[in-house]
Amino acid sequence: MCVCVCVSVCVCLCVCVCVCVRLYPRSPRHLQGITTPPRPRPLAPPRAVGGSGAAAARSQRRGPGPFRAAIAAMAGGASVPECLREWEELQDGFQRIQDNHKLYKQKLDELTKLQDGISSSIARQKKQLKELSLSLKKCKANASPEQKESIQETQNLIKERQNVFFEMEAYLPKKNGLYLSLVLGNVNVTLLSKQAKFAYKDEYEKFKLYLTIILLIVSSSCQFLLNSRVTDAVFNFVLVWYYCTLTIREGILINNGSKIKGWWVFHHYVSTFLSGVMLTWPDGLMYQMFRSQFLSFSMYQSFVQFLQYYYQSGCLYRLRALGERHNMDLTVEGFQSWMWRGLTFLLPFLFFGQFWQLYNAIILFRMIQHPACKEWQVLMCGLSFFILFLGNFLTTLRAVHQKFQNKNKDTKQN
Repeated sequence: MCVCVCVSVCVCLCVCVCVCVRLYPRSPRHLQGITTPPRPRPLAPPRAVGGSGAAAARSQRRGPGPFRAAIAAMAGGASVPECLREWEELQDGFQRIQDNHKLYKQKLDELTKLQDGISSSIARQKKQLKELSLSLKKCKANASPEQKESIQETQNLIKERQNVFFEMEAYLPKKNGLYLSLVLGNVNVTLLSKQAKFAYKDEYEKFKLYLTIILLIVSSSCQFLLNSRVTDAVFNFVLVWYYCTLTIREGILINNGSKIKGWWVFHHYVSTFLSGVMLTWPDGLMYQMFRSQFLSFSMYQSFVQFLQYYYQSGCLYRLRALGERHNMDLTVEGFQSWMWRGLTFLLPFLFFGQFWQLYNAIILFRMIQHPACKEWQVLMCGLSFFILFLGNFLTTLRAVHQKFQNKNKDTKQN
């Protein structure tokens, strides 16, 4: 806090000094013992004596040029023909700009028509593939062994075709989901180049990292330095804004080809609701009973999220270089199957945080039975923590279970 005050005072002093220097510049006349030499008077232009025709010929050979005409106009010595010639040159450049812009609009219309045609063709193909896969499932029950093998190969090809369509749709405009439509309206958020997509994804990852560090610092300050409902409200407001921004950015990334599983998106909606309820919780006995526990949990959660980002980003970079992961894959606040390569040490931290969420829910449910409990926020926070525990714990268990199943299959095949 003292450091922030000192920095603010220094910034204010610097601003005051800059304003004073700007308003009251020092003049050499105010300095004692220093005399300024008189400025030389500008020489009058030489009068043309008998050589005006030669000078005009030389000027005509050089030509005015845009830069020379502009300098002459600023000096007040431009002639009418030079100004008219400059205007003609500007007219030529303006005509070229108009032609290029007209061509750009034509190409843009052609691109829009091409996008619509490809989107409708992909939708038609996907519908036909879905009908074909249903027919193959029905035929597989009464098919011979050879036919079953061919049916299985066809089904695998259908899955590959669907993945190809997913890659194509990442570069085509699509309708926004319900949440993006409510927040942004019917605006196209599809980025058309790989560089733009990767830059937006990288900016999203940096945003998560910076806000995680800020939340860790603010929660630590509220826990150990500041014991005020106002600072707690500021912390909860930052949480609400952070999770709302994450949900919007994740919706845009999904439209641009990022494969984010449903729970990790829904997890941020629940976290937004929980932070909003904590923001509206009035100060009182119930709030003070849960305050320290919530801030401690927030500190631990920010620390674990920082660890996840640091190690997941390195692992994703390695896997993308090997061609085993998609360029638009993101770091998540949980555990997925690709994290088994070097990230298993994060599992104890994740399980501890998930059971801490369950402990928070149990404490809040017990607080409901307190005679002084009258706030509805206690029940809502308890339900939110319990939902977060169930989703995170079951999703992590599923990833672990799938890994062991794949290991067993590999051992049986070998």
